[in-house]
Amino acid sequence: MASATSSTSRLPYPLPLSTMHSVHTTCSFTSSLSCNKLSFSTGNRKGEIIFRNNNCSKLRIRCGVITEIKEDQFCEVVLKSDCPVLVEFVATWCGPCRLIGPAMESLAEEYKEKITVVKIDHDANPKLIEEYKVYGLPTLILFKDGKEVPDSKREGAITKAKLKAYLDGLLKSVSIA
Repeated sequence: MASATSSTSRLPYPLPLSTMHSVHTTCSFTSSLSCNKLSFSTGNRKGEIIFRNNNCSKLRIRCGVITEIKEDQFCEVVLKSDCPVLVEFVATWCGPCRLIGPAMESLAEEYKEKITVVKIDHDANPKLIEEYKVYGLPTLILFKDGKEVPDSKREGAITKAKLKAYLDGLLKSVSIA
């Protein structure tokens, strides 16, 4: 079993990121390694790499303010939330999903006092895909008080400015602006 250490390392990107965006640069970070988890911080971002097996052939990286959830968490995180939740349906193979990833992270940070933003992997959550009729990716749906906000579903890539206008309009319609 590995012992916990702290060090400063250089990590070449891109790595497979579950957050759906690639960073095409080298990132310096401070890390703390213990057993199967590497926690790190890069500037104002924090995250962790979780190794899925002993040979480290699969890993998951979480960073930023958007959390990826699964079907079994949907009810608790989205439907029972006290504040509005913007759900982003994505897939690792989806180019437009990767394109809007940085804009989504930025908006999630900017609106963190008003809404929660979560991400759902299309391939790993077929029941939610069927229930909410997700036909194109990325798909955004706003939920409030356990229900889908009418006319909130939006499919396809969108610029940050249009994403902000979309979200501002929705928040006004549910009286959260």
